[in-house]
Order: sequence, then structure tokens, then C-alpha cells
Amino acid sequence: MLFVCVHNAGRSQMAAGYLTHLAGDGIDARSAGSAPADQINPVAVAAMAGRRFSSRQRV
Repeated sequence: MLFVCVHNAGRSQMAAGYLTHLAGDGIDARSAGSAPADQINPVAVAAMAGRRFSSRQRV
């Protein structure tokens, strides 16, 4: 499953993290952006960490 947003720095990272958490190895979740940022938005990282989901960057 590919999740795409403009910067690949928040929404798509969170969506891929949630899907990976819920589906495990059953689905290969990836995220991408049309104009990728240099880093993941710190607010998105904190939100994911608070829910114990990974916000690892996979493009």
C-alpha cells in the first residue's frame, strides 16, 4: 500500500506506520511525497511515539 502526500513528512508517514502496526507483515506499507522534505515532522513523530507506532522513514 502506498500512501502519498506532498512532503512525505507527516500524514503519509503516519498512515504507513498505522497500517504496518495493524497489518504486520501482511501488507507492505510505504510512504512517498511529490516534494519530499528533509525530515519527518517532529509533531508526527511525537504523535506516533505516543501511540507506540513506528514513524520510520521509508520512501
